[in-house]
Amino acid sequence: MNRRGFTLIELLIVVVIIGILAAIAVPKFAATKERAFIGTMKSDLRNLSTAQESYFYDNNTYYIGAVPAAGFLYNPSRSVVVNIGEATIAGWSATATHTGAAGKTCAVFYGSATPVAPATVEGIVTCQ
Repeated sequence: MNRRGFTLIELLIVVVIIGILAAIAVPKFAATKERAFIGTMKSDLRNLSTAQESYFYDNNTYYIGAVPAAGFLYNPSRSVVVNIGEATIAGWSATATHTGAAGKTCAVFYGSATPVAPATVEGIVTCQ
């Protein structure tokens, strides 16, 4: 008798191999996604730095208030929340969070502003 097709054992082995590959790939994908969210927060804080300098040269002080705002030419990326904690004529500080990266925060400070955790070095965006 001429039999065609795969046996049940052969099909089960293929399913097990696909399951093992999926078990390896899913956690790596989640880690990559989180790194992308952190990269977005860092980029937004760097863009905020440029917007703050532009605002300073126009108004002789750094912007403090809600983001985004009509008088401040800066809009954070979607799902990123930027909070400006302190802003005076001598410096400013800000934090950024992403709705997709629970528990992760990025921060930066410039000038004489009080450092905001996790930022410890002036002008360097730091994340936890």
